[in-house]
Amino acid sequence: MGASHPHIRRHILDAGRTLIARKGFVAVGLNEILSTAEIPKGSFYHYFGSKEALGSELLQQYIADYNARLTELFSQPGLSGRDKLLGYWAEWQHEQLDQHGDEKCLVVKLSAEVGDLSDEMRVVLRDGVDRLMVRLAAAIEEGQADGSLSVEIRAKEATELLYQMWLGAALVTKLRKDGSAMAQAMAVTQSVLRAP
Repeated sequence: MGASHPHIRRHILDAGRTLIARKGFVAVGLNEILSTAEIPKGSFYHYFGSKEALGSELLQQYIADYNARLTELFSQPGLSGRDKLLGYWAEWQHEQLDQHGDEKCLVVKLSAEVGDLSDEMRVVLRDGVDRLMVRLAAAIEEGQADGSLSVEIRAKEATELLYQMWLGAALVTKLRKDGSAMAQAMAVTQSVLRAP
């Protein structure tokens, strides 16, 4: 590869992300990442001190990309706060049910796996989820201000309830291999995010 430093680093991250999204962190060996990225082991260690360091940076990249997608979704003109939130959950539902998608949520995929394995990766995931919940709570408050959501909704508590429910629904979807948990999560979400 005749690419520059940032491009090689990103190439390794992209190769690792594709494999890890499909198989999980533990199931993917370093040699498989090296083979997929078509780089020698020495090059890997030039950019990353360990597989765990790659995993942490991969998660930071994933969270940054996720936040950019959320900004794009929330920036669409003419959407009420309620519309933004229901659009967000609908997108999550679609991604989790897409059998051919490689863009499965890495938070869903890796939380249980790395939570006990790597404190460094756990903290990256935790902080990313915490920032996401702040943004979702702000969207609830925006919906209350624009009149699309009931002022009786407690934004922080509702956000935590919904996020945790969707995380669980995503895991149940993996077990059932059907959309019933996602459909139920959406029904509850619509009820929680009630109009005035």
